[in-house]
Amino acid sequence: MVRVIIKGGVWKNTEDEILKAAIMKYGKNQWSRIASLLHRKSAKQCKARWYEWLDPRIKKTEWSREEDEKLLHLAKIMPTQWRTIAPIVGRTATQCLERYEQLLDEAQRRAEGLDEGEALREAKKLKPGEVDPTPETKPARPDPIDMDEDELEMLSEARARLANTQGKKAKRKAREKQLSEARRLASLQKRRELRAAGIYAGNGLYRMKKKGIIDYNLEIPFEKPVPAGFHDPVEDEYDKSAVTRQIEKRRDQIEAEERRKDKKKITKRRADDNPESIFAQKQEHKRSKLVLPEPQVSDKELEDIVKIGQTSDSIRELIDENPTSTLLHDYSDSFRNAQAARTLRTPAALSDAIAKQFLSSLTLY
Repeated sequence: MVRVIIKGGVWKNTEDEILKAAIMKYGKNQWSRIASLLHRKSAKQCKARWYEWLDPRIKKTEWSREEDEKLLHLAKIMPTQWRTIAPIVGRTATQCLERYEQLLDEAQRRAEGLDEGEALREAKKLKPGEVDPTPETKPARPDPIDMDEDELEMLSEARARLANTQGKKAKRKAREKQLSEARRLASLQKRRELRAAGIYAGNGLYRMKKKGIIDYNLEIPFEKPVPAGFHDPVEDEYDKSAVTRQIEKRRDQIEAEERRKDKKKITKRRADDNPESIFAQKQEHKRSKLVLPEPQVSDKELEDIVKIGQTSDSIRELIDENPTSTLLHDYSDSFRNAQAARTLRTPAALSDAIAKQFLSSLTLY
């Protein structure tokens, strides 16, 4: 029957040392690879063991009064949030929880007037058959003198794997480097033997070249052979300004030339008797004044017409008492309508307003 190994349980000193060495090699992100060295522990248990007990930053000293006060204050503000409280206090979450429960038990016993006896200490210990729920937070068990075969096999395998600092990739790189070095030495030896035999492998006599292709390792492109004899330095002296003028003209020179051409064109047109209106500037035509015809009726005639109308109205009021007078049209209405359509003017003062006001005030007395 195949033996089934249930992962977990109390940590041993050997497992702690293997875990430390594996973390030094693989880091704190490859927990599955680290757990493959420990046959009785999972990746989650290895991670919990490191962060709850083996991490050098964990404080394992006695709790101070300041830490207890801070723990009680934070537990009141953030109840059951031990993962948040732990970094503030400077302890692990399990340590904070155990210390908080211990403080509550002490306060309860003090309130009841009881003392912690031997029976209470024995009650906190695990009974035979019980499993520790948090073995990662407990000290490691010392190794026995006679270890099991599977533990010895695990230890030897871990020692062999951790001692191998070069992995498969490093071995392949070293092998490729060795092969390339051997190839280089072989080609160098071959060239030396050919050179000793009078065959130059470096020039184009040994290697077949394609036509129209330049070998930049052997030839210099666009090379001009230097003529034999002494060089005459007279040819090196030349006018640099003439070369610059020949290459490119300046912008102000181009603009001045264009202006001269325009002046020549204008002079030629005037010489050909062209009308001056072409060259003259266009004058702006201003708007002429509005000329209205003279009025056909003067102001004097209008006043006479108004007076005639007023006279006819007063006569009609005195004479016209016939019932048939309503059948006739009153021509003065058209004049009144025309006046209503026009802009109103200030009414003429037919009577003295101050005199009327004075008379009305006299009637009151």
